Amino acid sequence: MAESVDIATLDAGIERRGKQFFDSIRGETPGLFSKGHWTGKVMDWAMRNEDFKVQLFRFVDVLPYLNTSENLQRHIEEYFAGNESGDIPSVLKWGAEKSGMFGGFAAKAMGKVIRGNIESMAKQFIIGQNTREALKTLRKLRKDGFAFAVDFLGEATVSEAEADAYLEGYLELLDALDAEQSKWKALDAKGDKDWGHQPKINVSVKPSAFYSQAKPQDVPGSVDGIMERIRPIYRRIMEMGGALCIDVEQLKYKEITLELFKRLRSDPEFRDYPELSVVLQAYLRDTDQDLEDLLDWARAEDLPFGIRLVKGAYWDQETVWAMQAGWPVPVWTNKAESDAAFERQSKRILENSDLVYYQCGSHNIRSISTVMELAKAMGVDESRYEFQVLYGMAEPVRKGLKNVAGRVRLYCPYGELLPGMAYLVRRLLENTANESFLRQSFVDEADVSRLMENPERTLTREVECSPTTHPEPKAGPNGLTPFKNDPMIDFTIKANRAAFTEAIRTVRGKMGRTYPLFINGRDVETDDVLESTNPADTSEVVGRICQAGVGEIDDAMAAADRALLTWRDTPPRERAEYLLKAADVARRRLFELSAWQVLEVGKQWDQSYHDVTEAIDFLEYYAREMVRLGDPKRMGNAPGEHNHLFYQAKGVAAVIAPWNFPLAISVGMCSAAIVAGNPVIYKPSHISSVIGYGLVELFKEAGLPDGVFNYCPGRSRVMGDHLIEHPKTAVIAFTGSMEVGLRIQEKAAKAQPGQDHCKRVIAEMGGKNAIIIDDDADLDEAVVHTLYSAYGFQGQKCSACSRVIVVDSIYDRFMERLVEGAKSVKLGPAEDPANFMGPVADKSQQKTVGEYVELARQEGEILVERMPEDTDGACWVPLTIVSGINPEHRIAQEEIFGPVLAVMRAKDYDQAIEWANDTRFALTGAVFSRSPQHLERARREFRVGNLYLNRGSTGSLVHRQPFGGFKMSGVGSKAGGPDYLIQFMDPRCVTENTMRRGFTPIEDDDEWVC
Repeated sequence: MAESVDIATLDAGIERRGKQFFDSIRGETPGLFSKGHWTGKVMDWAMRNEDFKVQLFRFVDVLPYLNTSENLQRHIEEYFAGNESGDIPSVLKWGAEKSGMFGGFAAKAMGKVIRGNIESMAKQFIIGQNTREALKTLRKLRKDGFAFAVDFLGEATVSEAEADAYLEGYLELLDALDAEQSKWKALDAKGDKDWGHQPKINVSVKPSAFYSQAKPQDVPGSVDGIMERIRPIYRRIMEMGGALCIDVEQLKYKEITLELFKRLRSDPEFRDYPELSVVLQAYLRDTDQDLEDLLDWARAEDLPFGIRLVKGAYWDQETVWAMQAGWPVPVWTNKAESDAAFERQSKRILENSDLVYYQCGSHNIRSISTVMELAKAMGVDESRYEFQVLYGMAEPVRKGLKNVAGRVRLYCPYGELLPGMAYLVRRLLENTANESFLRQSFVDEADVSRLMENPERTLTREVECSPTTHPEPKAGPNGLTPFKNDPMIDFTIKANRAAFTEAIRTVRGKMGRTYPLFINGRDVETDDVLESTNPADTSEVVGRICQAGVGEIDDAMAAADRALLTWRDTPPRERAEYLLKAADVARRRLFELSAWQVLEVGKQWDQSYHDVTEAIDFLEYYAREMVRLGDPKRMGNAPGEHNHLFYQAKGVAAVIAPWNFPLAISVGMCSAAIVAGNPVIYKPSHISSVIGYGLVELFKEAGLPDGVFNYCPGRSRVMGDHLIEHPKTAVIAFTGSMEVGLRIQEKAAKAQPGQDHCKRVIAEMGGKNAIIIDDDADLDEAVVHTLYSAYGFQGQKCSACSRVIVVDSIYDRFMERLVEGAKSVKLGPAEDPANFMGPVADKSQQKTVGEYVELARQEGEILVERMPEDTDGACWVPLTIVSGINPEHRIAQEEIFGPVLAVMRAKDYDQAIEWANDTRFALTGAVFSRSPQHLERARREFRVGNLYLNRGSTGSLVHRQPFGGFKMSGVGSKAGGPDYLIQFMDPRCVTENTMRRGFTPIEDDDEWVC
């Protein structure tokens, strides 16, 4: 173990070494920034114009999909024509603005030039598109004295077939390298090893590419799936005397990757072969602890290994994902923090150089100099560390390193341009950022002393100079903080996974009890009882639910009507407080409430959890909305009169809830009615009545007054019409099928004896939702999102994708990947987080969906029809994909509410939009396209209530995406939106004449006109 040295005491030597390094490469510029080349010119424009940079990188990303000259030229025009900045590379500007003047020949010629330049840019960072090209480049690199680590591009696998192809691609590469390595002399050493101690062959792998079903909620299953394909690669590498490095990707795969590394390193077959490394990312806040855990594990196991330490390549993504999900940002948000972490972690690795072979992955000369000075001061032998830089990214740095350290390895991606473009965009984002060391060094020409400053000093100075931080939002005039969505669940946190498992165990121990009605604050038992069962095992009774009849509905109505007299006049802020208390209760019981959904309706872990957080969001949002709406609003400003608009409750609300979002939608409709001043009679679906009883528990603990909330499950044929037609029912909030919704509207429209008001019906009635796949869609994203939208919770969401409309020119590519993806997802009960899809909610649902599968067989061609081997006792229907469907088919028109996806082949984008609109429904839709004009057309012409561009059709969030449609998808305003509560209230306006004998009080908001 090396001697420990304080970095701060070495600062002078580090800065001196760094300045010498800069002096040795003075006058050189990386090809990325060289203005003598097309790439450098374009990067120069991009770094001076953020708008152009965004458009350029997006264009680079889509380029591999533009297979015709017409398509290419159209995208050039869309991305670059009309750019307000005149600072556009002339070849792009000319191509965008002039091509129309010269017809198709000029357009083709210009498109060819632009494609060629961008492909050349990509090839600058990729050693080849095939094995032959890659070997040619590697020969040259070794001739120049550089070692390599090869990475096979294409990690975005969406199916097991693609994972198999990825494995075969690596094995082919290894065979070629093995045949070649005997021709290579060792670098700077005699014998067979570079530098006397390192294998000539070094390969990097991205674990997620080897198993398409890897996910953080299933760490053991993910590791098993990856190991199955990594093992043959490492076995082959061991046979040829090479080395393997396991890359770390996005944070969601980090724990899987580290566990995979430990499993592989300690595997009896490989335990005595130490040429295995793992990557750590210094920009992650947890890496200090991850490093300590790895060191402790390796010492306990007595297993030497390698660590490649990098700053990290997914900073933008990790930051945005975390902010969208409501999580703490997992990466250091200041570059100096990442730099300081890199130095701190480098020191710990070098302190353990007897155990760890260090691979310093950085272009930052300060970081490199720190490692060199630390190693020297600590007496670390040169055979225990090396330096790594990215191929094509930092030529002067790699040359300088070669001269100073000798041991330089280039990270060398190879593969087709399509995945290569994704790699290229990441590299471009990373190195054109304002904080990029390469940019500051070779473009901005920052002062060398500042570039070599200890990052800890930089942080101290920046904190002292920073006038503000980012405090928590302060309460507004109403005393409430601004609304924000409850965080999504982060399954990378082990405690969350453990809590889910424990909650399911606990809930299972409570199953089978009898649930009474809850009327006027008291439990009411009835003789009519229905059983609710687990759809994955219908012999398992979740609960026995007492059923309300006409008499119980009358009792509940009388209680609600009495409560109305005081509840509607309770101050809005006071009513809102009850919702906020209920939200706190739900938040405390989050895992338990989620577990009930897993067992009663078969919702997967993530979706059941987010159903509960959506319920919390409704409570929090509607509480704030009622406070906002509760203050009378002064209307007009004419002198001599006061006009105030305010709202009052409509009356008793009947809430008829669905089973597919059993807590969220129930809570949303009930809480909206309650906070608006309307007592509620709540009828949950018989399929999810145990979950529905959760509302009783939430509102009881929140202290809601008796009679304001009444829980009345019951058989629709017995009490449904009576509840709707009751003369005291003022509002009916319904979510369910179109047929039932239309019947409710018809019944509610007829005035009953004793009724003194018009009933308001708020109905969300489902959809026939389509996803359009345009000819330039990112298929890595489109396939994954389509599968999730169609089969998440077994397709039993009103927002689920039931039609995918694919433009002809991309149809075959998309369908091949979609079909293989559908064949790869795991089927099984929702209790097991490894499973992607489970059985449908109950036997009646099973029968209905099964009939539609048979209809699909008659109307089209079944491409996928999957069931698990063991279906006994469960409500299984097959995961189904049917092609050859046109708008006139019933499968394209009728809501199925199950895992049946109809595929429609449109001749072009125009027809795709036309077909998407060709149903009675208008709820949700999605478009995957990288054409700005096509996305704009979708905004105008794809007429649905919720349209999603380049994401799936499910997963709306309260406030962010208020939810609801029109046509036959519903009547009423959007749930979780700013005008939803108004539906539960009647507006009133009171006018007061304030003039007395010519005297009129003047207030601040009066306006006098002379």
